[in-house]
Amino acid sequence: MRGVLGIDTSNYTTSLCLLDESGQIAFEQRQVLEVPLGEQGLMQSAALFQHVSNLPELFSSARRKLGSYQILGVGVSSRPRKVTGSYMPVFKAGYLAAQSVAFGAHVPLIETSHQSGHLMAGIVTAKMTLSEGETFLALHLSGGTTDVLSVKRVQSDFEVEVLTSSRDLHIGQYVDRIGVKLGLSFPAGKQLEQLAKEWGDQDLPLIPSAVHNGSPSFSGPLSAAERLLQKGVPRAAIAASVQRSIATTLEKMLRHAFATTGLRRALLVGGVASNQYISDRLKKRLGISEEAHSSLYFCDPHYASDNAFGVAHIALSTLQHSSLK
Repeated sequence: MRGVLGIDTSNYTTSLCLLDESGQIAFEQRQVLEVPLGEQGLMQSAALFQHVSNLPELFSSARRKLGSYQILGVGVSSRPRKVTGSYMPVFKAGYLAAQSVAFGAHVPLIETSHQSGHLMAGIVTAKMTLSEGETFLALHLSGGTTDVLSVKRVQSDFEVEVLTSSRDLHIGQYVDRIGVKLGLSFPAGKQLEQLAKEWGDQDLPLIPSAVHNGSPSFSGPLSAAERLLQKGVPRAAIAASVQRSIATTLEKMLRHAFATTGLRRALLVGGVASNQYISDRLKKRLGISEEAHSSLYFCDPHYASDNAFGVAHIALSTLQHSSLK
């Protein structure tokens, strides 16, 4: 059997994914980095240390499966974005591991970006069909990114242009900061979603949504949520209101992007895109239908958060393209 290996070491997760030649998962494992309760993230040095500790454990778990496969290539996210100067120390851990495996196996090392990995995971799991050179919109929504992107598929990877971005906090920072203040652990997204469900269909307190020319601001909504907490508003009500403010913000961002670009297809990726309430509300509010001539695509929630699945697919696609030349 033959396959490709993908590695991703982000700010939050150490990830390994082995795909067979047909793109099916042969092995996948992730280890979320440990953040002390009450903290709102990790320093790069601390995250890098955890990756260095986690990678041998993941490879040990994958040893039997890797031993039964002929590795054709190794893909790795070596930087956050596919732009000059994009760099974070955490990605060095994955790069060095991938380089060692590729050199030892005498196979190609395929570098990509963390953002490209998210985009590919979204395209594959949302079953989004793209022609070569086609351009579409994407929203990358995470703790370090709140971007509306113009994305062009170019062979196995993407050309990306940032159209609008957050003016202060990123969307994931908004979720995590209020989540920690609500007593949730970091990262807080999944717990906040569960907490919000406890409020049900009751009336919600107001948390504003701030978007100017397609660029959101989350410092104001965060302050509003903190004031509600200080007033003794139930935690579940605050969580539900935070979700609604996010959905409203994303709706405004999408409407602006559709109006200014003329593009009608949008893909949502990143951890925040896994929230079911937000995705359902966007579909309803935007009236996505054939009559509206627009489409929203959501990455499968399991692959919306950090993973090596998308990176492995980029590596596989790269090798398939090179074999056709």
